[in-house]
Parts: sequence; structure tokens; C-alpha cells
Amino acid sequence: MKLFKNLSDAVVHCLFEIFLEKRYADKVIEHTLKKNKKWGARDRRFVAENTYEMVRWWRLICDVSKMREIKSEEDIWKLFGTWCVLNSWELPEWHSLKSINKEQTLASYEKLKRIRKIGESIPDWLDEMGANELGKLWDKELSALNEEAKVVLRVNTLKTNKKYLFEKLVEQGVESSELPGMENTLVLAQRRNVFRFPEFKEGFFEMQDASSQAVGLFLDVKPGMRVIDACAGAGGKTLQLAALMENKGRIIAMDKEQWKLDELKKRARRAGAGNIETRMIDSAKVIKRMENSADRLLLDVPCSGTGVIKRNPDAKWKLSPEFIVKVKAEQQKILSEYSAMLKKDGVMVYSTCSIFPSENHKQVEKFLSENSDKFELLKQETIFPSQGFDGFYMAAIKKKV
Repeated sequence: MKLFKNLSDAVVHCLFEIFLEKRYADKVIEHTLKKNKKWGARDRRFVAENTYEMVRWWRLICDVSKMREIKSEEDIWKLFGTWCVLNSWELPEWHSLKSINKEQTLASYEKLKRIRKIGESIPDWLDEMGANELGKLWDKELSALNEEAKVVLRVNTLKTNKKYLFEKLVEQGVESSELPGMENTLVLAQRRNVFRFPEFKEGFFEMQDASSQAVGLFLDVKPGMRVIDACAGAGGKTLQLAALMENKGRIIAMDKEQWKLDELKKRARRAGAGNIETRMIDSAKVIKRMENSADRLLLDVPCSGTGVIKRNPDAKWKLSPEFIVKVKAEQQKILSEYSAMLKKDGVMVYSTCSIFPSENHKQVEKFLSENSDKFELLKQETIFPSQGFDGFYMAAIKKKV
């Protein structure tokens, strides 16, 4: 592959912003691509893919390069040179790559790649936690988390159908396929910036992973129900629920951050979802006022996000053991307090995008042991990254009294 200096510069600068200025990878890449409108599709793909892949393999690249501390763009150029060698790309005669020794780099890689935490590029503490939580499963799941995430579309049945959207994508040279068991899902054969498609702007689809869609289906909503999505965020699952309910009934989307609910409102307008009402949770009174009111309650709680590392590879460098301890306490608090909004015979789904049992079935077991007179478990499911999509957990819990 022939490397171009301006594109390589862009990758290095993106990495500088992500690791030294502590910005989110997706936002950094989005900003970089917007700033360079003259780049063609191949140029944009080079910058986005190599930035993401270097973030994914950051620990491996740093260890192979024998670099423990990264302080400048000059340091990142050395890592970029190592990345070139590991990809068997010919090193250009650029001053910033002069110090790269190909033979030493390859020898270092051969020595280190067999050490799991280095070869799979993960922090020591997270490797240890994953092994403790998942035992023998960890090797397989860790490997799957280093695969590139698929681009999955959820067809918005409020505006179109799968056959029509499939044909519109074909017209644009985009190949996609159906997913068995998922009625309104298309998986793209290759990564594309779907947000530029006219069909996205018209609200014909949303980008939503198959596992995330499975959570919405698990809630088993029906037209006419009163549904509360209590940790709605920007509303990916809320919009899916609106489509499943055929715009009939009422969905109350709640969150602690108003800007997320504002984004949800924009997305709902684009999707033609007219049965959504937003409410900010700014005090315990908001929950209190809605006690015993929901036929269905979705608690897609904050979590470690370990199930979506393939989609957000920078998350493994931003996570900490302290954060996971804190978020587990928050999960239990949400389960305990928000479950009051469910009416008798109503069903709530507790879900996370984590693959750690301590955030999943163990949280549900603790809640049920303390509330066995009021609630019962109907079913639960874990989707692992090795199954091809994001890692998710979901449990359906019925209120008995």
C-alpha cells in the first residue's frame, strides 16, 4: 500500500486527540472527516479505519514499540511506523519514520503476541477481571471483541419496509443481507457512512446493532400499551419501541440528561414516531408520580460497556475498576427504585451492554432475593460478542402484586 503523508498526518493527529487530549474516538473521527470535505471515499476510509484499528490494538503497538509513555505527536509517529510494519506496508522515506527498525519490530511482535493481555491488547486489570468473571469463556469473547463491528440497520416500519429499503440501497451500490429471526434488520456487507444516505435523512432506518434490537423485541410491547423507557438516552431503543407499537399507545422516554432527550426528540421527528413523550429525571418525585403506571418498563441501565468494545474500542482505555464498582451500585439503585413504576402483571426488562455476570444475572438475582414477594423472573438471555454482534444481557421480570 502506498501511504500519503496528509492522510497519515490525519491518523496521527486523531490519535493525539484521543489519547493525549482524552477525547472520544467517534467524535474525533467525525470532526476530522467533516473538516476535510475534499477527501474521497477511499481517503476517508483510510483515516477512519486506521485510527480505529490503532486504538483497538494500542497496547500491542505500544509494547511492540517498547514505548511506555506517549507524550507527543512525535511518539505517535513511531507507533504509526510500527503499525505500518505490522501491516507489511512499505515505510516511506519520511523523517518521522526514520527511527523504525523493521526487523526489531517484527521480532518484538513475535515475542509478545502470545501473552494474552498484550496480544489481545487490553489493560492488565480488565484482562484479570474478564478472566475472573467469565473463566474459560474469556479467551473466546476477548478475541471477538477485537473484531470490527458490523454495520446493522433497523428498518423503520413507520415509514417503509425491508424490501423497499433493500432495493434503495442496491441502487446506491450498497449490498446488504437479512438476519434470520430479525424481521426488520439488514446487515451491510461493507462499512459505509450510512448517515449520508438520503434514506437515513428521510427516517427510513436507524443504525442499531442486532443485539440492541433484540432487547426491544424482548420487551414484547403491543400497540396501545403504556411503556416507560426509563434510561432512554438518545433513544435508539425508544424509536424501535414506537415502531413495534405502530405509533399507538404511549411511550414515556426518561433520562437524567436533557441534551440526550433533546436529541431523541429530533430523531423521533425524523422517524415519524408520534407516541413518544420525554421527561427528565431531575428528582425522585418524577419516579414517584409514575408509580404503578407502566404495562412495560425498559431499564437499559448504565454499565461497563464491555459488550460493545468492538464498536467503541477506546472504551477499554477509558474504563477503570473504580467506575465499574460505581456503576454496579447505580444499577442496583435503578432496579430498586424505578421498578415501582411498573403496574401489577406488568413486565420490565433489565438490560446491559456488558458481558460480566456481576452486572447482569447477579444483579437480577440480588433484586429478586430482596423482592421475591413482588417480582418473578420470566426469562433471561445473554448474547455474547462471539455470536457475531454486540454483547448484551436482558432479563424479563414480572410484577406479581
